[in-house]
Amino acid sequence: MPKIIGAMSLAAVLFCASGAVAGDAAAGDARYHETCHACHGPAGKGASSYPKISGNPIEYTREKLMAYRAGERFGPNSALMIMMAKPLSDEEIENLAVYLKDAKYEP
Repeated sequence: MPKIIGAMSLAAVLFCASGAVAGDAAAGDARYHETCHACHGPAGKGASSYPKISGNPIEYTREKLMAYRAGERFGPNSALMIMMAKPLSDEEIENLAVYLKDAKYEP
């Protein structure tokens, strides 16, 4: 049994080290439409004074959301983004980042 657990742990490390992303785009889509859609528009394409947030590398979106969650300010909408990012878990951030990388608008 310990050999199986060791092999599984090694597989997990190799999966993460390979740059593979474990986020769930479907869960990110659902979360996006709960809290982000109203400001950033369909599939993160931007709306009004809120920027386009889709199409960025996963790492970029992840780092931005984590920074907002930590209370860092980046621009005029920082207070709103900090408030919205505070309750996000690491898993939700990963899911959002994966969804937004390839988000498509389908009316």
